[in-house]
Amino acid sequence: MTEAPLIVQADGAVLLETQHPQYEVARERLACFAELEKSPEYVHFYRITPISIWNAAALGEKAEQVIPWIEGNARFPVAKEITERIAEWFRRYGLMRLEKASDERLELISAESEVLSEVIEHATVEDIIEVDDSGRVFLSAVRRGDLKQALVKLGYPVDDRGGYESGAGMDFELSCDEGFQLRDYQQKAAAAFHMGGSDLGGCGVVVLPCGAGKTVVGIAAMNLLKTNTLVLTTNTIAVRQWVREIRAKTSLTENDVGEYTGDHKNIRPVTVATYQILTHRRGKLDGFTHLDLFDRGSFGLIIYDEVHLLPAPVFRATAGIQARRRLGLTATLVREDGRQDEVFSLIGPKRYELPWKHLEGLGFLAVARCFEVRVPLSEDRQRRYESSSARNQIRIAADNELKTDAVGALLRQHAKDRVLVIGQYLEQLRQLATVFGLPLITGQTNNAERDRLYAAFRQGDVPHLIVSKVGNFAVDLPDANVAIQVSGTFGSRQEEAQRLGRILRPKDDGGTATFYTLVSAATREQEFAKKRQLFLAEQGYAYEIIGAHDLHGDASIDAGVSV
Repeated sequence: MTEAPLIVQADGAVLLETQHPQYEVARERLACFAELEKSPEYVHFYRITPISIWNAAALGEKAEQVIPWIEGNARFPVAKEITERIAEWFRRYGLMRLEKASDERLELISAESEVLSEVIEHATVEDIIEVDDSGRVFLSAVRRGDLKQALVKLGYPVDDRGGYESGAGMDFELSCDEGFQLRDYQQKAAAAFHMGGSDLGGCGVVVLPCGAGKTVVGIAAMNLLKTNTLVLTTNTIAVRQWVREIRAKTSLTENDVGEYTGDHKNIRPVTVATYQILTHRRGKLDGFTHLDLFDRGSFGLIIYDEVHLLPAPVFRATAGIQARRRLGLTATLVREDGRQDEVFSLIGPKRYELPWKHLEGLGFLAVARCFEVRVPLSEDRQRRYESSSARNQIRIAADNELKTDAVGALLRQHAKDRVLVIGQYLEQLRQLATVFGLPLITGQTNNAERDRLYAAFRQGDVPHLIVSKVGNFAVDLPDANVAIQVSGTFGSRQEEAQRLGRILRPKDDGGTATFYTLVSAATREQEFAKKRQLFLAEQGYAYEIIGAHDLHGDASIDAGVSV
């Protein structure tokens, strides 16, 4: 009889053996209620946390389902300590409830009066609420977000049924031109957020892979609510893509959809803005110039694109706009700053998620192979690396000059493919552009030139293109089928996923996608690579390790070692 695949520790750590026959099934089940922390070759390390359990609860999971599954798949008896903790986290989900008392006030209610009494005496809560003579707990509607933040930090996520402002009505229809039709999972995602228009819905996060049509889910939510909408996204290119998508897939006209950026400041029934414009201020001591945009368009819905990148000042603003419906869209519900609790409390819990490999199996994502190419350091660079500070070591490893040879070998190998070379450091990218005679897009490239080069890439006139981190998001290049990552932002899981996502759009010819990450061998960059790959490992993507020397000889990339 095969031993069970899990080892469950009392602190909430869960070890999953990757060679176990039940690995794939166990990995998919764990992803519903645990977070992947490390993924070495033979054992993956997960952790069960309050946020992971509360997101699971929001998707309908129950302690009665999760705990027996853990115990039934654990190799050794599971400590009572952890099962009790999981049960308690499930119990606490929705134990605190907010309901509307009047237009200006909300009431905090709990089925457990003792817990309520304990919570409201906490220093972070007592200044937000007021208790009347009968013991009922009220708060001003404008402090709604502040209370939800405070309570989630105390371990009591709030079931917010305080209702929403409808916003100004906006009548439009989805367009069926050019064969556009909502996919089944896009309809389900929008419906999971909307929940029939009741106060049970109207806030939360939809998690879908890059290339799966998150913009379309946002449009579907707009269509369900028929209210003025503010869309917040990462940059001006993304703004214009949203504008184009909305106009192409709905009956809304140019006069209905406005761009609010550094170039144009049009407030329309649908207004699309950047996070950057909202956080702009003239000086460190000045207020945020455009933060009042939230209140200027009678918006009944706010859509946060790439919600995992939501800046802290927008979080603070969000605390004050809890009366608007809020939809977060992301491919990777992880934040490198650890603020998952703020996304949970202020935007809402996870409402819908679909695994990447599931969409790949349905043909909505291209089949992808991932390779970690380990590039040695030259003798001179090795000496510099060993004698440098930790900070300088990172840069020395990242712009390793021998990566240029590896890029050249890969470009020759993929001469007939549509290749994106993407990296973090501008000096490195400029050198690659000069050596290989390729166009380069950076943050300094004006929008007109970016649009021209992206169009040339899509048409095949420019088959190989180098992009800086501006290419991480909102680049609509469906024909790209190869990505070569030469450097990145330390151990960023979301960046790794976003970059793979640039090449996952299904190909007209049914072809596959190939992702290479170039890593300086035996350096801190190799350590960062392990963390970067965590989210994708959780989604079922394995990296095959090859040496840079294999790219130059007769050795095939099929000779790689999977991790």
